[in-house]
Amino acid sequence: MAELTYREAVARAIAQEMERDPSVVLLGEDVAGAGGAFKATGGLLERFGPERVRDTPISEQAILGAAMGAAMTGLRPIAEVMFSDFFAVCWDMVANQIAKSRYMTAGQVQLPLVVRSGNGGGSRFGAQHSQSVENWAMAVPGLKVVAPSCPSDVIGLLAAAVRDPDPVLVFEHKSLYPTKGEVPDGELVGHLGQAALRRQGGDLTLVALAAMVPVALEAAERLAAEGVQATVIDLRSLVPLDVSTVLSSVSATGHLVTVEENPRLCGWGAELASIVAEECFYDLDGPIVRVTTPHVPLPAADSLEDLARPSVARVLEAVPRALG
Repeated sequence: MAELTYREAVARAIAQEMERDPSVVLLGEDVAGAGGAFKATGGLLERFGPERVRDTPISEQAILGAAMGAAMTGLRPIAEVMFSDFFAVCWDMVANQIAKSRYMTAGQVQLPLVVRSGNGGGSRFGAQHSQSVENWAMAVPGLKVVAPSCPSDVIGLLAAAVRDPDPVLVFEHKSLYPTKGEVPDGELVGHLGQAALRRQGGDLTLVALAAMVPVALEAAERLAAEGVQATVIDLRSLVPLDVSTVLSSVSATGHLVTVEENPRLCGWGAELASIVAEECFYDLDGPIVRVTTPHVPLPAADSLEDLARPSVARVLEAVPRALG
């Protein structure tokens, strides 16, 4: 068992898969010589060489176009889009080409590719570099979408994504890169579409993703001091979505609060709330409550950014409404 930072886990995951499979290649802006903008790919160029670890021009269209072509012709590329906000400049490639090619060719063309990206706020990058866009990707048929919350899941989910036959978008949260966690020794491979039960309680279900998982866990600890025991579910994967784990918990607790960093309108929690209301309405003992970022561009000022993003205090304010 080793303790790694979230960013170190990214490099370990990529190295694990490149060591295992010579068809795995890495490409993106500054991923080679500089070790990545967030220093998450350090040492890979020295270990695997410039043929397999390649710096690209500053062009997201070029990065994903090259990755798509590589995947169509037998490689398993890992492409980096430095900030998830930059999906906006290559969204046609993602949503109309990568997501649909396998379907449109009746399976004759497979696209086993991974797109990694730094996602989310809390790092003071301003409105154009701090968005949580996982709900953009969730809305596109043909894409798988994951967002790890801890170093062990970074490795497990990234490895599972590389081995998957379909395109997978991996949203690495920028504010989590320096955080640490224990990681088992040896090869580590997770499962796409499997949520994790981070805490067990009988009074309330809190569902969170990525950087909101630590927020939910801290809120649950404070609730416990007040006599309210909360289950905390880390979704980990939005597509596939582990509905059964959430439904099972909500059926037991009767109450659901989602903690989402994406803007409120059309966030992933809205879809989850819809499913819960449809599938286990009569098990609910109170309203489903969503704690989200408001539907505004994320402010650059420290205090305003902190105010906009979900916090422990906002979760604690939401719980009494859910409990009725």
